Amino acid sequence: MGQGQQETVATSLAGAVSEEISASLAPVDAELDRRYPGDPGTRQPVHTVYVPGDAFAADTIRSWGDQALAALDAHAPDAGSFAAVLGLSDDLAEPVYTRVRAKLEREPVEDLRVDFEDGYGPRPDAEEDATAARAARLVAEAYTNGTAAPYMGIRMKCMEAAVRDRGIRTLDIFLTGLMEAGGLPDGLVLTLPKVTYPEQVTAMVRLLEAFEKARGLDAGRLGFEIQIETSQAILAADGTATVARMIQAAEGRATGLHYGTFDYSACLGVSAAHQASDHPAADHAKAIMQVAAAGTGVRVSDGSTNVLPVGPTERVHDAWRLHYGLTRRALARAYYQGWDMHPGHIPTRYAAVFAFYREGFAQAAERLSRYAGREGGDVMDEPATAKALGGYLLRGLDCGALDLAEVTGATGLTRAALEGFAAPRRGDLTASAQ
Repeated sequence: MGQGQQETVATSLAGAVSEEISASLAPVDAELDRRYPGDPGTRQPVHTVYVPGDAFAADTIRSWGDQALAALDAHAPDAGSFAAVLGLSDDLAEPVYTRVRAKLEREPVEDLRVDFEDGYGPRPDAEEDATAARAARLVAEAYTNGTAAPYMGIRMKCMEAAVRDRGIRTLDIFLTGLMEAGGLPDGLVLTLPKVTYPEQVTAMVRLLEAFEKARGLDAGRLGFEIQIETSQAILAADGTATVARMIQAAEGRATGLHYGTFDYSACLGVSAAHQASDHPAADHAKAIMQVAAAGTGVRVSDGSTNVLPVGPTERVHDAWRLHYGLTRRALARAYYQGWDMHPGHIPTRYAAVFAFYREGFAQAAERLSRYAGREGGDVMDEPATAKALGGYLLRGLDCGALDLAEVTGATGLTRAALEGFAAPRRGDLTASAQ
């Protein structure tokens, strides 16, 4: 057949067949949209810092930044010394160190949780009441005067019987205080710890519904993170993956799954010396969390290390290397957030994050640019890969590892275009793959 001739197209099925199949799958289509809406496309902080309720103060965030800068001055005063500790390549040493210092001066903490659980412990009711009210006032003032972290909130006590009433009251006092101070901030985050049964998640949903109704808030305004710290949260007595049921029990309010390194390890009988985020038990739990959360819009966060970078320089360097290595390991496994327990951890948190994005920047930018321009290359990328590349570059931009000018210069894409690749609608992704 010549090139100018039109191809004859023939079919055997009546149009009604396609219509019948579509009608039969309509409930499945609706279920996919409801259960798997995809990533929300909003910024995800690279870490969560938690501070005991009684230790939280108006200057906590700035104090953490200043302490982190002081640690650098004392133990790695220049790019070369910091790079030597962490094993950074020569081409990364200066840009990473410069960006780390700038980050510590500009935005030392991305997400802060005022802790009323393990970090705070049992206190007289009057004392916890006052501390919760104070936390609300300080958080509201921080958002008003521009000193807040992008995300802030509290970790309440859990829904277990012994502390349930106390946790509910603390949450009520905190949220009421924010409302009285002018309303809920956009960056508000709530964390529910030690969840073992989906029914505890449902109870949290009912609690938040009641608060929204009492204060005239839009339904669904309040979301929360679920902290995974027990074996029952991963595997239920009937053999099902509890964490997947928890996401559904949250009725769209779950924003994150946070792995609790030490409670979970202890629950499984792991000895204290081996409780770490890279233990096989931790890897198993986080893999289940990751699969359960995929596509739901719920994000997964790694845990923390309790090895603190304090004391003589040699000890600080050892702790820095450990924290840097654990953070890089988590990033490679797509755990883009973790918990930090000490101001000395945040230099290596940002060093690991910045190195991760800067190391892969050139290749990711080139691949996405070629894909967007429908050009060939040595790698044949698909829509799902373009989504991952777009998400990678956006996360690098959000945390400060990359600048918009350099990303646009390398890809020819605006931020809006990057967001289009990173968070396509389900139909767009499916159609472009065909």
